[in-house]
Formats: sequence, C-alpha cells, structure tokens
Amino acid sequence: MKVILLKDVKAQGKAGQVIDVADGYARNYLFPNNLAKPATSSALNSMKISKEAEERRKKIEHDEAVELCKKLASVTVTVKIRTGANGKLFGALNTAAISEALAEMGYELDKKKIVLTDPIKALGRYVVQIKPYAEVSGKLHIEVVAAE
Repeated sequence: MKVILLKDVKAQGKAGQVIDVADGYARNYLFPNNLAKPATSSALNSMKISKEAEERRKKIEHDEAVELCKKLASVTVTVKIRTGANGKLFGALNTAAISEALAEMGYELDKKKIVLTDPIKALGRYVVQIKPYAEVSGKLHIEVVAAE
C-alpha cells in the first residue's frame, strides 16, 4: 500500500515522502497514530501543490533577505548607550539594542539574526555580521555613541 508520511518515521522515511508499506502496518500503526495517510490521487495532488507553495514562499523570503542585506550594507546604524566617565559602556552593547535602533530607522531585523563575535564594550564604529536567512549573510555598520 502506498502512503504519504505526515511525520518522520524511523526506518521508513521523512515527512512528505511517498512510500510503499504493508497493508497491516499502515492500517494498524501508521494511520491510527496519524503518521501517514493513504496516497490517493487527490492527496498526492494536494501534497504537490503545498510543496510548490512552500518553495515559492522560501524563494520570496530568500530574495527579501538578500535585498535587506544590500540595503543595510550602505547604512550606518547609530546606537546611543549610557557610558562611564572614560568612554566605557555600562555592560556591553547587545543585539536587542541594535535591533531596536534598526527598527527606529525603519528596518525590521530580529535580534537573533545579528551575530556579535565579541562583545562591544566601548564607543566607536564597528562592523557586525547579520544572517537574516539561511545561507544569506551581510555586514552592518554600527556607530556606538554616548547617550546624553
């Protein structure tokens, strides 16, 4: 019997695959546990359409991430932060502060997408790596200034 896996099944396959299994295994284990459904022509067509939609969505997200990297490469983000008498920061500049400064400038970038290799603990200009999408990365120029 041909079935479409709804979830990963050990020793059988990954979710979304069409596999051939014994009738009893499908009826007694896969179907009751919602691990698979029968591979009817309508189910196969529905799976094909959803895969195509997912691929289109991923391509759009990838293109948007590339465009965002291009825009942010030419922008310098100014982050105002409290400092001590000698120009050292209280603590360190975190990704949340950078994300907030970007949001004020009109760019939406989650703080998890900003990569700080070393903590920023002093005033000045820095270049930080951003990864808005898988396999897409870019540079972000940051200027840390003292808040008044």
